[in-house]
Amino acid sequence: MKDLLKYLKNYRVRAVLAPLFKLLEASFELLVPLVMAAIIDKGIGNNDKAYIFKMGAVMIALGVVGLTCSITAQYFSARTAMGFGRELRADLFRHITSLSYTEVDKLGASTLITRMTNDVNQLQTGVNMFLRLFLRSPFIVFGACIMAFTVDVKVALIFVIALPVLVIIVFGIMFKSIPLYKKVQGKLDTVLLKSRESLSGARVIRAFNRERTEEEDYRKATEELTHEQLFVGRISAFLNPLTYVVINLSIAALVWFGGEQVDLGLLKQGGVYALVNYMSQILVELVKLANLIIIEMKTIASANRVAEVFAVKSSMSFDKSASLDEKTNASDGAFISFKNAGLTYKDASEPSVTGINLEVRRGETIGVIGGTGSGKSTLMNLIPRFYDCTEGSIEIDGKPISDYGMEELRGSIGIVPQKAALFSGTIADNLKLADSNASDEELEIALKTAQAYDFVKEKPGGLKHFIEQKGRNLSGGQKQRLTIARALVGKPQILILDDSSSALDYATDAALRKAIKELPGELTVFIVSQRTASIMHADKILVLDDGRQVGLGTHEELLESCEVYREIHMSQDTGTEKDSSGLRSNRKSLNGEAFA
Repeated sequence: MKDLLKYLKNYRVRAVLAPLFKLLEASFELLVPLVMAAIIDKGIGNNDKAYIFKMGAVMIALGVVGLTCSITAQYFSARTAMGFGRELRADLFRHITSLSYTEVDKLGASTLITRMTNDVNQLQTGVNMFLRLFLRSPFIVFGACIMAFTVDVKVALIFVIALPVLVIIVFGIMFKSIPLYKKVQGKLDTVLLKSRESLSGARVIRAFNRERTEEEDYRKATEELTHEQLFVGRISAFLNPLTYVVINLSIAALVWFGGEQVDLGLLKQGGVYALVNYMSQILVELVKLANLIIIEMKTIASANRVAEVFAVKSSMSFDKSASLDEKTNASDGAFISFKNAGLTYKDASEPSVTGINLEVRRGETIGVIGGTGSGKSTLMNLIPRFYDCTEGSIEIDGKPISDYGMEELRGSIGIVPQKAALFSGTIADNLKLADSNASDEELEIALKTAQAYDFVKEKPGGLKHFIEQKGRNLSGGQKQRLTIARALVGKPQILILDDSSSALDYATDAALRKAIKELPGELTVFIVSQRTASIMHADKILVLDDGRQVGLGTHEELLESCEVYREIHMSQDTGTEKDSSGLRSNRKSLNGEAFA
């Protein structure tokens, strides 16, 4: 929690003014019973209407000034809390984006989202309530006791007896309830998890006719949550009856002993009224204080969760001194070199990729193929340093990729991921993620290369057509072509197509590869695919099996020398002849077109 207090440094003045104004409000509130006692004793007792109106005006003035102080305090505390939350959330987001994939995988994306939203919101609430109540409630509790002694010392001894009893009841129930509320929160997490799984997997559930089973699981989870909530609710329900019993007994004692003091002429009737009011104020503030402590305990738990994220440091560092544009003698030979490269994921028992040796020249097209889980995507993730090699190394232009700055390295690589990821916004907005300064003409060139220009032109508004979150209003083939166009907008030196044409028909796939090949400059392309038709015209084809390199060469060479590649090729319907651009005959062009 201490480490997070630095986000209050820009709001120190407001953080001090908020509780001070709350103290002013509390001071005026403590004066109100005395003013009312004076009205009863002097105004009503003496039938002095002028005095009643005068003191009534004083009460109104105290109310107006108290209200003004309260509003001012809440304004300062709210501004402080919101500013604190804004800076904390922004810094937390920056920190998360600076982490490597290894740390993000370990922490988990879902918990990072929860900590950046729910936990930060809890911290905002905690700061807001702390500034408003941490001085006010104790001040009124002890202030009311002191003010009671100024009214009558003997009768005020009832406060000395009642206050500890109230503290024991309030805080005893509170400390008993807190762990139970944590348990309830855990049950609530289970219900939310069940809800999320059922909604996101609705199609799978219906496909396997599992609706009734899911309903039973959900009902069981909600019943457990209900049981825990009722249990803790019954305990918490004792708070009001017990406190009101103590308060009412105390008030009865005040009236009893106060009446005796009035009969003896040692206390006036207004004094009894003031004592009763102070007792009521103590009850209200003790309940507020108990709620504040519960909020702050939740806040501390959230602060610890956020601090845990800040404590995680990226295992990856970047050297900003080197640039990919700097040419070395090595660029005349291998542009990209894999030297016995491999990766073992953290806490994994076996390597996902191991022993990869490959040299790639500028302008070459490299095909990567292998069965599901053979490590194709993992290998591609090593090039932009999403993960660091745990064995061997990768060099670009003769330098280890760790020598390049993050912007220099990743800014020169265009990546089209296996799962097309589009964001809510216009088509132009999505394409400009690669280059925010790209002109409409450059966007159109990229769309034409990606074979997406025709369908974009037909959309209402063209480049200004709005795409829903995750591209829900587009087909699979349209999404893939737009992500390819987005990568091309950045004019990369290295283009990685990670199984990004799986939803395209063979004709569109072949036209795409031909258009990329005809781009100006020496664009180095990696094509990851499950089908040999997409990579058979590559300069080199890397074959992976269970994370190991089992073949490297051209299509014809691998058919002769690599059994794994030959099996993949023969298992696919590739028996018909292809022309020089890789187009299949009409009889064989059905595969994938219906899904584009």
